[in-house]
Amino acid sequence: MTAEAREAGAPEDPAADGLRPLNIALLTYKGNPFCGGQGVYVRHLSRELARLGHRVEVIGSQPYPVLDEGYDGLSLTELPSLDLYRQPDPFRTPGRDEYRDWIDALEVATMWTGGFPEPLTFSLRARRHLRARRGEFDVVHDNQTLGYGLLGDVGAPLVTTIHHPITVDRQLELDAADGWKRRASVRRWYAFTRMQKRVARRLPSVLTVSGTSQQEIVDHLGVRRDRIHVVHIGADTDLFSPDPSVPVVPGRIVTTSSADVPLKGLVHLVEALAKVRTEHPGAHLVVVGKRPTEGPVAQAMERYGLADAVEFVKGISDAELVDLVRSAQVACVPSLYEGFSLPAAEAMATGTPLLATTGGAIPEVAGRDGETCLAVPPGDAGALAAGLSRLLADPDLRARLGAAGRERVLRHFTWARAAEGTVARYREAIDRAGIRALPRPSGRSALPTGAVPAAPASTAPAVPAGTAGAVSAAPADVEGVNSESRATC
Repeated sequence: MTAEAREAGAPEDPAADGLRPLNIALLTYKGNPFCGGQGVYVRHLSRELARLGHRVEVIGSQPYPVLDEGYDGLSLTELPSLDLYRQPDPFRTPGRDEYRDWIDALEVATMWTGGFPEPLTFSLRARRHLRARRGEFDVVHDNQTLGYGLLGDVGAPLVTTIHHPITVDRQLELDAADGWKRRASVRRWYAFTRMQKRVARRLPSVLTVSGTSQQEIVDHLGVRRDRIHVVHIGADTDLFSPDPSVPVVPGRIVTTSSADVPLKGLVHLVEALAKVRTEHPGAHLVVVGKRPTEGPVAQAMERYGLADAVEFVKGISDAELVDLVRSAQVACVPSLYEGFSLPAAEAMATGTPLLATTGGAIPEVAGRDGETCLAVPPGDAGALAAGLSRLLADPDLRARLGAAGRERVLRHFTWARAAEGTVARYREAIDRAGIRALPRPSGRSALPTGAVPAAPASTAPAVPAGTAGAVSAAPADVEGVNSESRATC
């Protein structure tokens, strides 16, 4: 339907589930897909929601989300912070003329005292923005901000995604910290997790990406299990696909490390590489991420003389990333913990054989050891080395695991399924709130750049709870996977 037809009040086409299209505000305080999994989630989920016929306005701060182009109804609204951690001057002090209000002052003061302000300050800006636009959205979807500003009335029912509790990251960093000064610094940086615990317990509807994360949210955040719904995410299987024309480089191992933190387990993989090269001298590692200049990974590379055997790449395009994964003999996920593991799903989708740890939810994604991947305990460099050596030496095993891994992803891990499951939860939240969606105000002075004006809401009531229509778009559960999943793992 054209914008002119919507403004004229013409009946709108139904969404893919046969019901009225939704106006969705998707919030993300950190949304660049080249900076971590939260940005990947926003990019692909927003696209698939638009494909289903819904109107999605992504509202985010720096680093701004990158959205796919060419989808009617998908737009970005920038809600700028002071961008205190930007390169090349992270932890900068803003000029006096940059301050706009008290939220900016709070952001700087928190940084000056060693804290991380963005979840709180983004939530406060988002609340102000959403309240000013009351009635324009059917549902607000928060991507793990978990800030005080999103409690109470934000103008529409709230659904929140928690990928995994950040308290897990905090504990792993504390375990790895040397000395009381470093531990004190880690505690101060992660002070925002106290806020996130308090906020999470008051949320009416939480989505998470795996059964493992669901249990961690119960254990670490104290959220009631009946409020947490598993909607597995997936890989872009059109982009991440096999291509026999891409030559496989002998000895190449590829991994992704979005941050130099203990959680990612990169130091154990570097140690494993040193062991593997005694049997396979051509073995080398390509890391998608920034090369560390200090810390355990840099020290391990120097200790084992691996400067020429470990390459770091960053800022590459989607196509370059896919070809890099295709070119590897082995893809590896060495993480100590993951709430899902997009790199595992994406590597499997290309048909590249996977070696992964059993940390967190990785087995939910990677499947059974010896069937769709090789699985080893987290934090065990010897086990990683044994798995790498086995795969590098056995082309038949690589071919079998690669084919089985792609088949698993195609069956269970797609963004289309994730979007269908998410919409089902949106409709439940709207129904639970007992309200009808309102049309967007016709007199609003301006829309975000690239935004499509929203349609008037249908006069049809929300689908009653318990009716088949409320969840008819959600795919069936998969045997052996958390039974609440609306988008199978």
